[in-house]
Amino acid sequence: MSHTAFAFDPDWMSTLTAPFMANAFLAGLCIALAAGVMGYFTIARHSTFASHALAHIGLPGATGAILIGLPVSVGMGIFALGGALVIGALGKKASQREIATGTVLAFATGMGLFFARLSSSASQQMQSILFGSILTITTGQIIGFAVFDIVLLAVLALIYRPLLFSSLDEQVAQAKGVPVGLMNIAFMAIMAGVITIAVPAVGTLLIFALVITPAATANILAGSPFKAMVIASAICLVSIWGGLILSAMFPAPPSFIIVTISTLFWAITKAVGALNRR
Repeated sequence: MSHTAFAFDPDWMSTLTAPFMANAFLAGLCIALAAGVMGYFTIARHSTFASHALAHIGLPGATGAILIGLPVSVGMGIFALGGALVIGALGKKASQREIATGTVLAFATGMGLFFARLSSSASQQMQSILFGSILTITTGQIIGFAVFDIVLLAVLALIYRPLLFSSLDEQVAQAKGVPVGLMNIAFMAIMAGVITIAVPAVGTLLIFALVITPAATANILAGSPFKAMVIASAICLVSIWGGLILSAMFPAPPSFIIVTISTLFWAITKAVGALNRR
């Protein structure tokens, strides 16, 4: 029996309690934590284009990994990190970063498509790389995500003050002796990691909805950086978990629903903010 799109599934509770769903919920928790925290810094550093580009720079890594029989996330991580280090090193100022990002992005996208053409299995997996497949996340991947989150929080605890200072006012931070170049490279490297763990859930095309949109909403609602990070992570988590529940009730790709919820939060917050100002 074929489902029509968005037809209510009366058996949705059994879908929701399936083992693969438990994995998806756990993955969502790990991804929301990382994306919420780093989303704040991405907006503060005016690096939204760079973070969007990193997901696409990971594409040739993902397709190349399939070509030589490696796990997708390994190839994705290596290329995203490589791209991050190149952009971080080439783009000291925001304007230079844009040019460096655009150049690396164009080359990587072309290479990704070239690798996909070379391998039929890479072509077949292209859909899940571009749009994600959170329902196929394995226990091994979740352990990887959890370890990444622990490392991320440990690194951020160490560099939080200089990273925040250089994010909010680069010139003053530089004058005060903060190693701005190093913070730039550190930020891009951490971002590459966040994107590598978030891509299996929402894919390279929709990554923006988890990293940028919840953080943009949180910035409207919160006064302090720490509060903004907490709110961004919470919005991200509600979007992912809400998307999973709704996709079980009305069979549809979870990534589409996750992105829709995240965008609705942002649109409603913007609208309420505009009304309050009036």
